[in-house]
Amino acid sequence: MGKETAKPSTRPIWSGSISIGLVNVPVKLFTMIRDQAFSFRMLHNEDGQPLKYERVCIKDNKVVEWKDTVKGYEIRKNEFVVILKEELEAIRPESDTRIRLDKFVSLLSIDPIYFEKSYIMVPDKSEDAYSLLMTVIQQLGKAGMGRVTMRTKEYPVVVHVYNNALVLTTLRYAYEVVDPRDMEELKELKSPGNKELELAVKIIEDLSGEFDITEYMDAYRDKLEELIEKKMKGEVVVAEAPKQEEVKELMVALQETIKQLAK
Repeated sequence: MGKETAKPSTRPIWSGSISIGLVNVPVKLFTMIRDQAFSFRMLHNEDGQPLKYERVCIKDNKVVEWKDTVKGYEIRKNEFVVILKEELEAIRPESDTRIRLDKFVSLLSIDPIYFEKSYIMVPDKSEDAYSLLMTVIQQLGKAGMGRVTMRTKEYPVVVHVYNNALVLTTLRYAYEVVDPRDMEELKELKSPGNKELELAVKIIEDLSGEFDITEYMDAYRDKLEELIEKKMKGEVVVAEAPKQEEVKELMVALQETIKQLAK
């Protein structure tokens, strides 16, 4: 099955323009993040055939065709208001087709907890304006803040430069992020002892280095590929329970870690 690098998409997921004042830069958005997680199908265990899921009305227990469906929002248990396609189209905001950059900030000033998903921006017959915008953003070390509507949600976004391209990254709203300070378990943490702190600092310093994401590979994916290949060859796979690591007292664990790193 082998590992492959993510290949560029050929179909844009959004098209419109970036707007700064009266300057418009037509662009197209392409998927940048490719999730490499394994996807399993549910099968019937008696004959190994895939299951299909049908739209069944809970009132008359009949299968409903797509042409006979509408969108609904549940306002109370089992009580819905019907929302028509035309009504949704009528309320779509400007950001459905235009990303208005109304503020420029340092990308480093944005807490990474708010980053959601990134998309590659390419010029849509606007190469000169695109190149100008990319160059000035890069020179100033800034990122543009704005909004974009995709599907049924308007996202705050940041437009920044990555590998000689403009990249749009959607952000989470402040009210979508849980504040850890509200967790009861974190409100009364004790301060660590000086000796434990000294050993922990040494461990972190010994393990410090430069960030390099290519050092990390999906070991679980490798094992899944190996398992599938064995099953395809008809090999009998014996499941072995993972070994349980011994839970050590904190000071002992710190000291043994220091010795291990010194080898």
